[in-house]
Amino acid sequence: QVQLEQSGGGSVQAGGSLRLSCTVSRPPSNTYGVGWFRQAPGKEREFVAHIMWNNGITYYADSVKRRFTISRDSAGNTVYLQMNSLTPDDTAVYYCGARTHMGAVFEPSSYDDWGQGTQVTVSS
Repeated sequence: QVQLEQSGGGSVQAGGSLRLSCTVSRPPSNTYGVGWFRQAPGKEREFVAHIMWNNGITYYADSVKRRFTISRDSAGNTVYLQMNSLTPDDTAVYYCGARTHMGAVFEPSSYDDWGQGTQVTVSS
């Protein structure tokens, strides 16, 4: 079973930055990539970004393009989400997930294992 441990997050004012980390333990051979999703109260889990495990190709939701950057530590199994120019609309619990199905990167059903979630709060 894949284990994902998240860190980072917190509270920041609008325009500020935060970085989230997701360390993947024992990634199986069928790990296609790692994605970040977020879920605001009363809303469905929403795709944020994804990085392919073997070649580093990245995908972003339109709402975060040019503000967020997903990257992977080549020395290990840690994936980062650098979030800049944050707005109150970015407030949510953020989750990283390991994609082990060849489904769409933006579909939560393509991911079998998830991190514990971390709160990001952006105040105006």
